[in-house]
Amino acid sequence: MSLARSCIRLAFAGFVVAFSGVNAQALELASQKDRLFAYPAVLSSSDGGAYRVVDYREMRDINGRDAVPERRVDGRYISTGVRRAQQDLALQTKAGTVRHVAVGKTEGASAIVLYLHGQGGNRRQGVDDFTFGGNFNRIKNLMAKSGGLYLSPDFSDFEARGAQEIAALIAYYAERSPGARVFVACGSMGGALCWRLAQDRVTADRLGGLLLLGSMWNDAFLQSPAFAERVPVFFGHGSEDRVFPVGSQEAFFRKIRSSAKGYPARFVRFESGTHGTPIRMSDWRETLNWMLAQP
Repeated sequence: MSLARSCIRLAFAGFVVAFSGVNAQALELASQKDRLFAYPAVLSSSDGGAYRVVDYREMRDINGRDAVPERRVDGRYISTGVRRAQQDLALQTKAGTVRHVAVGKTEGASAIVLYLHGQGGNRRQGVDDFTFGGNFNRIKNLMAKSGGLYLSPDFSDFEARGAQEIAALIAYYAERSPGARVFVACGSMGGALCWRLAQDRVTADRLGGLLLLGSMWNDAFLQSPAFAERVPVFFGHGSEDRVFPVGSQEAFFRKIRSSAKGYPARFVRFESGTHGTPIRMSDWRETLNWMLAQP
């Protein structure tokens, strides 16, 4: 092969790598009923917009949104055709069998999102089209339309065994979608697994973000590999949460922000919201696109 031809091929290869890198950075989730799921109103904003107080009203945001309050959302909020891309699967791993529902591309996905349920939940909660105001149906559609993968798994507990099972699930799908960032959303007690995964270096290297929805705090995160790598963190919390007090979660958010200048963390406080409000009201597309835009 001539020297000139070799140079041309090397230049072209460099262009492909650079172009691929730009595309990976530029990934933005496709729109899915954005107007219906937008925050009703921002009552106040501080810390450069990293902390927001959002208006929440039960009569409007539950009774006015659901055909049967808390049981079946109005049909305008959902698109059930996404069920064609949904599979109920069982993965055999060294940590044990992990039953999970997968929606979207199980190989070559552009991004991977997991939802980890709280106490008393199961893998079906995260793919229920009709509860929580249709917000799970929305994330399913967002990922399927954007060439991504959404996973809602079962796990044994909220301790080490459960974390090992989820880490094995992440590893399996991440290896089949090289370059895809992994985002883990943890509802309520599921947050215990979010913080455990942050401590695992292999998993932390794959993380594109953590979403804590009406969940807990853990100071050990500040010494974790995920914190060192500045993995973005989103907190959604109801001001009237009786399980995990909002003040403690706000204090933890501020500790993260003060411990590392410009750390990519955001907090949305749903004023008058309760424990389950963030799962219903958090804007998946806005949050994930913000995380995808981080370097």
